[in-house]
Amino acid sequence: MLDEKIETIHSEFLKEIPEADNSKKIEEIRIKYLSRNGLLSSLFEELKNAPKEDKPLLGKKLNEMRNSIAQTFEQAKAKVDTTGKFFENKIDLSLPGITRAIGSKHILTQTLDEIKNIFKGMGFSVTLGPELESDYYNFEALNFPHDHPARDMQDTYFINNNFLLRTHTTPVQVRIMEKEEPPIRAIMPGRVYRNEAVSARSYCMFHQVDGIYVDTDVSFAELKATLVSFAMQFYGSDLMYRFRPSFFPFTEPSAEMDITCFLCHGSGCKICKGSGWLEILGCGMVDPNVFKSVNYDSEKYTGYAFGMGIERIGLLKYGIDDIRIYFENDLRFLKQF
Repeated sequence: MLDEKIETIHSEFLKEIPEADNSKKIEEIRIKYLSRNGLLSSLFEELKNAPKEDKPLLGKKLNEMRNSIAQTFEQAKAKVDTTGKFFENKIDLSLPGITRAIGSKHILTQTLDEIKNIFKGMGFSVTLGPELESDYYNFEALNFPHDHPARDMQDTYFINNNFLLRTHTTPVQVRIMEKEEPPIRAIMPGRVYRNEAVSARSYCMFHQVDGIYVDTDVSFAELKATLVSFAMQFYGSDLMYRFRPSFFPFTEPSAEMDITCFLCHGSGCKICKGSGWLEILGCGMVDPNVFKSVNYDSEKYTGYAFGMGIERIGLLKYGIDDIRIYFENDLRFLKQF
């Protein structure tokens, strides 16, 4: 009986040891066969109870099996140790290095930086203002009548009766003029908020850049020359443009600047609503009532102002047809820029 057990255990060991290809499996085999409570120890315990006449033969056979198992085990263990260290420590200098993914500026930030650099090159400074604005700076000081539709809750996020999330960056113009005397030449970038339905062409939060220039004898011709220079630097010298009469409470006269549609190149499509033109900004001469609110002499000083949406500017330059994609954080889109 003991003789059969010796043969069986030896046979099982020889089947299991080739599969021990890592340190965990090697340790499991050691515990199973060679530990103090392993199968070999149990066989030697049984040998004590074997008949006296059989003990010499069984003992010899058992010792030979133990030596064979121990030798085979050490060989397998050495092989696993060598292989494990080889893979752990080897450095293959022919392999390419591990590259790290490097982030980049968001396309809106890139667009804003380009706009700022163009205007700074024309002598404009950059000024920031608060996003939580008072009704006075956002509307009243900018000549908005009390019954103007922009004051309606459908268009503006009011915090209370006196404060709101600014609907444009134009209030910063008033803040600058309150603190400084002309000449003033500055742009004001920042986020603005309007209570509008989200669609391919509008969003409830977007970015604007306003600009203002105030001095003696500032003309509408200077305004046009400044904006045409900006547009050609930003979009290219072959740009087609036009100015259309418009209305803004804080400028008089007022105009909107259009460029040819980036999709149809002026032939008419759904993006430009068949007109072939796309608006990029609004502008005009500063209204005397605005000068009055900051105690400027409108008989002495004149000035122009303009404002543009960064998202719309980017849409036109890069051929993006949906404003919502700016805010979706889709890497497939962002990595293109």
